[in-house]
Amino acid sequence: MDPSLDTWDFSSPLVSLWINRFYIYLGFAFGISLWICVQVVLKKQDKNSQEKSVPKATWDLMTNGSVSHQKREVFVSGVKIFYGSQTGTAERFAAVLAEAVTSLGLPATIINLKDCEPDDHLVEEVTNRNVCAFLVATYTDGQPTESAGWFCKWLEEAANDFRFGRTYLKGMRYAVFGLGNSAYTSHFNKVGKNVDKWLWLLGARRVLTRGEGDCDVVKSKHGSIEADFSAWKTKLISRLQELRRGEKKPSGSNCKKGKCESGQHGSEGREQGSRSAEESPHRDAEEEEPWESSSEEECGAEDPRGLNSVVDVEDLGGVVGRVKKEEKEKEQQEEKSSLFRSTGKNEDSERRAMITPALREALTKQGYQLIGSHSGVKLCRWTKSMLRGRGGCYKHTFYGIESHRCVETTPSLACANKCVFCWRHHTNPVGTEWRWKMDQPEMILKEAIANHQNMIKQFKGVPGVRAERFEEGMKVKHCALSLVGEPIMYPEINRFLELLHQCKISSFLVTNAQFPEEIRNLKPVTQLYVSVDASTKDSLKKIDRPLFKDFWQRFLNSLKALAEKRQRTVYRLTLVKAWNVDELQAYAELVSLGNPDFIEVKGVTYCGESSASSLTMANVPWHEEVVRFVRELVDLIPDYDIACEHEHSNCLLIAHKKFKIDREWWTWIDYNRFQELIQEYENSDGSKTFSAKDYMAKTPRWALFGAHERGFDPKDTRYQRKNRSKDISGC
Repeated sequence: MDPSLDTWDFSSPLVSLWINRFYIYLGFAFGISLWICVQVVLKKQDKNSQEKSVPKATWDLMTNGSVSHQKREVFVSGVKIFYGSQTGTAERFAAVLAEAVTSLGLPATIINLKDCEPDDHLVEEVTNRNVCAFLVATYTDGQPTESAGWFCKWLEEAANDFRFGRTYLKGMRYAVFGLGNSAYTSHFNKVGKNVDKWLWLLGARRVLTRGEGDCDVVKSKHGSIEADFSAWKTKLISRLQELRRGEKKPSGSNCKKGKCESGQHGSEGREQGSRSAEESPHRDAEEEEPWESSSEEECGAEDPRGLNSVVDVEDLGGVVGRVKKEEKEKEQQEEKSSLFRSTGKNEDSERRAMITPALREALTKQGYQLIGSHSGVKLCRWTKSMLRGRGGCYKHTFYGIESHRCVETTPSLACANKCVFCWRHHTNPVGTEWRWKMDQPEMILKEAIANHQNMIKQFKGVPGVRAERFEEGMKVKHCALSLVGEPIMYPEINRFLELLHQCKISSFLVTNAQFPEEIRNLKPVTQLYVSVDASTKDSLKKIDRPLFKDFWQRFLNSLKALAEKRQRTVYRLTLVKAWNVDELQAYAELVSLGNPDFIEVKGVTYCGESSASSLTMANVPWHEEVVRFVRELVDLIPDYDIACEHEHSNCLLIAHKKFKIDREWWTWIDYNRFQELIQEYENSDGSKTFSAKDYMAKTPRWALFGAHERGFDPKDTRYQRKNRSKDISGC
C-alpha cells in the first residue's frame, strides 16, 4: 500500500469542507445578499418616515435645493365672504372675518350680495378652491334684507328648478352664519336657514355647521350676537386650517350616517372618500335635512346606520333600543332645561343684563346716560331751548309742562315693536316679556335725577342761558317716560310711579298698546299715552313691525283698557305720508273704542337715513297736510274739536269737548292739584279716586289753534325775534 494515501483521510473535516466548498460559497453569497436586502428596506423606511414628518416644501428644498411648486397641491386658495345687511351688523362681521382669514395667510374677498350676480359668482366657485362664507340677516316677516333680496330669490328658484339639477354647484364649499332675533319666534334666522338649504340642494358642500346669531341677549347661546359670531368664526378659522392641510374630516371620529371613512386613512383617501359619499346622486331633501341639523363634515363619536342601510334582523332590537334610549335622554334633557328656565324666572341673579357691552357703547355714543342694566336718561333738545328762553316743546303748549324741568327717561330700553320711524334707529333691544336682570326703582329714579342734573350743570355759564331758568332746571318737576322702549314692561313700574309722585314729580307715560293687562293694572299717572300708529291690522304690522303674533288683538284690548282709566288719557297719532294718512274712518272707529281725553296728531320726524328703515323725507307731511288731516278727522268724531297747535313740532291737539268750558279750553294741567289728589289716593289705599277734570287748568290764548302765536309762548325770545323781523320787513 502506498504510504501517501494515508495522508488523505476522507473522513477528516478538512477534506469534507474542501469537497463541499461550492455549497459553502453559495451559503456565504446568499447570506450577504440577504443582509444587503435588509439594509435597503430599512433605509427606505427611514426615508418614508422623514418625508411624513417634514413638510413637502421643506423636503423638496433639502433634496432638490428648491421648492417644487408644480408638485404642491393647494386645498384652499382663499375665502370669499358674502354678506346681506340691513343695519350694518353683517357688514361689520364680514370685515372682522376677513381680518381673521387674512391672518392665516389666505386672501379674503368681501362681496355685498347687492352686487353679487349668482350666475357668475357662484358657478365660478365650483371649479376653484375657495371657501365661501355667507353672512345673512333676517329682516321683517322672515324676509331677506333689501341688499340680499335678489340673491335669495335667484337661489330659491334655482333650488326648486329641476333644470338646474342637484349637481349645479357640485364642488363649491360654503359655510353660513345667520343674524336674527329669537323674539320673532316664527321666523328666527329664516334667511340663514334657507340659504343653507338652497345651497345644499344645488350640490354645494358645507364645511361647517350653520351659525345662528341672536340679538336677544337672554336666548343668545353666548350672551350676545357678537359673541355668537365670535364663536362661529373661531370654528370656521379652525376648519380652514384643517382644510389647508388637506383634511376633509375633523380627525379622530367617524362621520354621521356612514358618509366617511376612519381617520386612520391618509388625507388623499379621506378626500376621495368624502367626495364619493357627498356627491352621491341620491341626495334628496326628503331623505335627510342636513341644514336643520349638523354639518355633513362634522363627525360624531358613533357611526349610526344610515336610513337606507341594511339592518340584520338580529340587530333590529338593538337599533330600536338605541333610538328609544336617545329619545328618553332627549326628553330628560328638555325637562332639565325647562326646569332651569322656570327656576331662572325666580332667580334674578341667573338672568342676563339687558344692556350688552356693544349696546352700551352704541347708546353712549348717541348721548344716553345709562342707568344700571336696563334704564337710561337723555337731555331733550327742548330742555336746552327753554334754558335759553327760546320756547318749549309741544307739551308745554298743550299741557303747560316746563320743558327745562322735565327729565326724559325710561326704566326699560326694550320694546315689543320695531317701528319704521323709531328715532333711535333700532339700537334698543326688543322682547315680549321681561327676562333680564332687574334694577330697583329707587336706584333708577335717584340715578335718573342725578344724571339729568349733571347734564343741566354743563350749561352753567353758557352764553344765552338764563340764570333763573338754570336754577329751575336743577329742580325736576316732570318726568316723561317716553325716551325709548316700553316703560310699562318694567315689572316695578307702579312702584317707580309712586316714587315719582312722592317726589312731587308729574308722570307722563307712553305705551305702544301691546300690553293690555299691564295698562289695566297701572296705577294713576298724570297723563297716560297710547301710540296709535295705524288704524288697520295690515298698516299697523307694516309700520310698527310688532313681535307679538296676536298684535292686533292686543292693540284693540289696550285701547279698551285705556277707556277704563279715570285719569287723563291720550291717543298719539304719528302721520307717515303714503303709509297711514288715508284711514280716517278707521281712526274714528278706534277713537270710539278707547274714548281718549285728547288726541295728539303729529307729522313723523325724519331722523336721518337709517339702514333699518326705508323712511325718507318724502314720508314727512307738511304742516298744512297735518292740519287738513285733523280737520277731516274731527268731522268724523263729533265729541271732539281742535284745541291747540305747535307749528314748530308739526303737531296739533284734538280735545274732548268736556274740556271746553264756557267756550274756553282747559287742556293745561294743575300740577299742584294733581299732587294733592294722588297723595289722597295713596293714603286711602286707592279707594279715593279722581278724574281728569279734577286737575285741569285753563289753556292760555297763545297756545290755542289759530292763534297768532302759532303755539309760541310770547315770553320766549324766539317768538319775539320772529315778530321783530316781521316788523322790520314791514317797514
